[in-house]
Amino acid sequence: MRKPDGQTLFLGSAILGGAVLALYLAFFHGNGQAGNPRQPEADLATIPFNGQRSYQVLKDICAIGRRVSGSQGMAAQQKLLGDHFRAIGGDVRLQTFRVRHPEDGSPVEMANMIVQWHPQRLQRILLCAHYDTRPFPDRDPINPRGRFIGANDGGSGVALLMELAHHMRALKTRVGVDFVFFDAEEYLFPKGTGTLGRFFLGSTHFATQYRDKPPAHKYVAGVLLDMVGDRDLQIYVEKKSLAYAPKVTDGLWNTARALKVAQFHDRPRPKHDIEDDHVPLNRIARIPTCDLIDFDYPQWHTTRDNVRACSGESLRAVGRVVLGWLETLPATGP
Repeated sequence: MRKPDGQTLFLGSAILGGAVLALYLAFFHGNGQAGNPRQPEADLATIPFNGQRSYQVLKDICAIGRRVSGSQGMAAQQKLLGDHFRAIGGDVRLQTFRVRHPEDGSPVEMANMIVQWHPQRLQRILLCAHYDTRPFPDRDPINPRGRFIGANDGGSGVALLMELAHHMRALKTRVGVDFVFFDAEEYLFPKGTGTLGRFFLGSTHFATQYRDKPPAHKYVAGVLLDMVGDRDLQIYVEKKSLAYAPKVTDGLWNTARALKVAQFHDRPRPKHDIEDDHVPLNRIARIPTCDLIDFDYPQWHTTRDNVRACSGESLRAVGRVVLGWLETLPATGP
């Protein structure tokens, strides 16, 4: 992810057009619950999420080492995830594509991983994270060509979804849920004082395929999980999320309030305006998607982004909000 260059146009909710807007509004306002979750405290007070188990999974992911797109580390991670989700009952497949290596032009095989829960349901929620790591810690003041593990930036969203999977079979809402792990979120290599490569290759491919070859199902909302494991977790509303996906964003923050999750902060205006995987999902696929991200992370793109900078309590806080939000969606569908 990155801060946008220059001015960013604040588009507002009008970006959602035509049929997508109608479907979205029908889903979130059909019984007046999802945008403003049900308020009985008993519904949310019992929301479970095992943060320590998620943190152990994060350690297992980071033990693989670097997980750069097209590398052996990425292949090892894909096997770890595939085995995990299949054992719990998820329907796992890879969405493959090929890109040119930015340094030498050689072909590199990429793969988004898609895990479906209740795949027969035609109206679906998209929960996503990128699972690649940046090739080098380019912001590290001592060793910018060193070994980058990416515990928070790349690992935390994956670990959270691996724990969330334990709750998917018993989810009360009748919408389906897809986990999507994007490859090549930041496939960038150093060159002089700059970089070679591009951002968001996996999410752009996914969004383009969804737009150009529409599946039978429809994604009515999305949540992107990026850098959600910071030991000093502070999550603020992100500007593009509020512009493109106001109802999703409001629903998540309403759930955080109901759960009294202090790591989610209210502000009169968004604190950050971030380019991330939610941008192609919103702009290309027109899936209203909120980015949950802690961008106040000093270890970002340095060798210090390791498991010691993360915590199970932070993963639990975000996991409970996402699971609680899912539980407050209409039980009978749109």
